[in-house]
Amino acid sequence: MPFQKIQPEKLSQSVVRQIELLILRGILRPGERLPAERELSDRFGVSRPSLREAIAQLQDAGLLTAKANSGIFVADVWGSSLSPPLTKLFASHDAAVFDYLDFRRDMEGLAAERATRLASDTDLAVVDQVFQRMEEAHKKRDPSDEAAIDAEFHLSIVEASHNVVMLHMMRSMYSLLREGVFYNRQVMFRQRTTRAALLEQHRSINAALQARDGKAARKAVETHMDFVRTALEDHRTAEENEAIARQRLEHEKGR
Repeated sequence: MPFQKIQPEKLSQSVVRQIELLILRGILRPGERLPAERELSDRFGVSRPSLREAIAQLQDAGLLTAKANSGIFVADVWGSSLSPPLTKLFASHDAAVFDYLDFRRDMEGLAAERATRLASDTDLAVVDQVFQRMEEAHKKRDPSDEAAIDAEFHLSIVEASHNVVMLHMMRSMYSLLREGVFYNRQVMFRQRTTRAALLEQHRSINAALQARDGKAARKAVETHMDFVRTALEDHRTAEENEAIARQRLEHEKGR
């Protein structure tokens, strides 16, 4: 017969499996610091030696990393998933910027539609809370703050779609965005009319999600990303025109 005796799982392995799932599900995020050893062993209900064994195994797997005099952190395994040469290539070619926006349009539209079906009420409450913070940031008129919450809002929708592959892939994309590889996000939040339009677009996305209207949620995301693409194209055209105008002015002054 093919049956075998059940082997009890080591406590350290149970800790490993729990932390792995927390990372996989996006609950523990890249760069997040784990609690101190004493607190963590108490939370898991295991001895410190068992905890140390689990942490060592996760470090060997590249999921956790130790920083001298700082503690244990979740490794940024997805943020570094694109090689430096490829990242540099993206940054040096305008076509990659618009391909990136098209990719986000498709993926985030799908994520929003999935979220209307698969998200729990708590998931949608998180999205709504992030949007409320976006409204507060809008009043302060701080482009850097608005840009940061913008990324957080979009990621909260991906998290609510409950697809771990999509979640980590999009986190990698947002990591490149935060580093300014594709474009300076703050550009989108400097003009009053653009800022107001972006807030209303996010409001429409949130409203469709809260109503669990899949088609409307996807359409709202696509409309938003189309606006971002057009705004970025207009900004780049304006920069090119300004450069030409300055050349003309310098030429006129030299005559």
